[in-house]
This record gives sequence, C-alpha cells and structure tokens, in this order.
Amino acid sequence: MKKLMQWLRRQKGQDLTEYALIIGLIVLLAIVALQTMGSSIQQILDKIATALGKAVT
Repeated sequence: MKKLMQWLRRQKGQDLTEYALIIGLIVLLAIVALQTMGSSIQQILDKIATALGKAVT
C-alpha cells in the first residue's frame, strides 16, 4: 500500500509539470502571435473606435 501511495504522489507531480509546460508553450505561442499580428489588430481596433465615435456624435 505504501508503494502505491508513493507512485500516486509521483504521478501527480508529473501531471503538474506537464500542465505547467503546456501552459508555458501556449503563453509563448500567444506572445509570438500577438507580436506578429499586433499592428493588424491595432488597425482593426482603431477602425472600430472611429466607427463608434462617429455613431455616437
């Protein structure tokens, strides 16, 4: 029984490490995507802000 509990504790630690690595990879990909598409996103947001500004006045 003691060996089973030790094995389960090791498995939980591995899962946590794997999740941390996956989250790190997702964050890295999001940063790269935002850097490459940042100007395009900014232009779209500027157009939306302009359209909303015209609609309000």
